[in-house]
Amino acid sequence: MEYSITAEEFQQFRTLIYHESGISLSEQKKSLLASRLSKRLRDLDLTTFSEYYSTVMEDRTREEFTRLLDLISTNKTDFFREPKHFDFLRDRILPELDSVKRIRIWSSACSTGEEPYTIAMTLYEGVRDPERWDFKILASDLSTRVLAKASSGIYDNDRFRDVPPDVMKRHFLRGRGEQEGVFKVKPHLASVIKFRRLNLMDDQFPIKNPLDLIFCRNVMIYFDRPTQETLVNKFHRYLKPGGYLFIGHSESLQWVTHPFKSIAPTIYQKEG
Repeated sequence: MEYSITAEEFQQFRTLIYHESGISLSEQKKSLLASRLSKRLRDLDLTTFSEYYSTVMEDRTREEFTRLLDLISTNKTDFFREPKHFDFLRDRILPELDSVKRIRIWSSACSTGEEPYTIAMTLYEGVRDPERWDFKILASDLSTRVLAKASSGIYDNDRFRDVPPDVMKRHFLRGRGEQEGVFKVKPHLASVIKFRRLNLMDDQFPIKNPLDLIFCRNVMIYFDRPTQETLVNKFHRYLKPGGYLFIGHSESLQWVTHPFKSIAPTIYQKEG
C-alpha cells in the first residue's frame, strides 16, 4: 500500500518533532518523512498518517514517539571522524589536566558509539600512565536504537578503516570462528563510558559536576538558530571555567549569541 501525507499531517508531525527534539524539518523533508514512517504504518496496520499521529500522542509510555524519532534520525558516524578534535584533546587538553589526572567528558549526540569510544582511545593513547588517571565519559543520544548498538561495543571490520592497526589491537577484541570480521571493545575502554538516553531539548541535564569537555558534533545542523543558541548556552552552564565545546566541522556559531571564546575552527572555550 502506498501512503501519502497531507500538508496538515506533515505540519502536525513537524510541530511535534520540533517541540520534542529540536529537529527542524523543512518543507523539502515532507516526502522523506512520509517514506520513513510508512513502514511503521504498515506494521501497525494503519491507513493514514493521522491515525499514526493519534497513536503516537495517545501512547503514555512514549515508546511510540521514541520509535518515530528513531525512524527519522540520521546516525552517520565513524571512528576518529574529524580527527583534529582528537588531536586537540591529546595535545592541548590532556597536558592541561596532567596535574590533576582527572577528566570529565560528555559526548552529547553519540549515535552508535564511535565517538565516545574514539574519545576513550584518545585518552588511553594520550597519557603515559592511564591507570593513574580518572577518566569518565557520559555518552548520550535521543535514540534508544543507536544507544543499544553503542552499548554493545560490537562493530564490523569495515568500521575501522581510520583506526591504526596497533591502536585497534590494544582496544578491541577480534572475533573468531562465527564472529570472524567482528570486533568488540575491550573492558578497560567500556568501563569509562556511561551510555544514557538524554534529550538535548530538556531544560536541565542530569550532570552534577562541571565538565572539562563537551562534544556536540553534527547534530545542530538539524536545529534552527534559536534552538542552537539555547542549546549552546545550556552547554556553557555545564562546563567548568576553561572547559571546551567541540562542534561539527559543518557547523558554526557565527550567527549565534553565546559567551564562548573561539579557540580554533569548531573549538570553543568557556572563559575563566
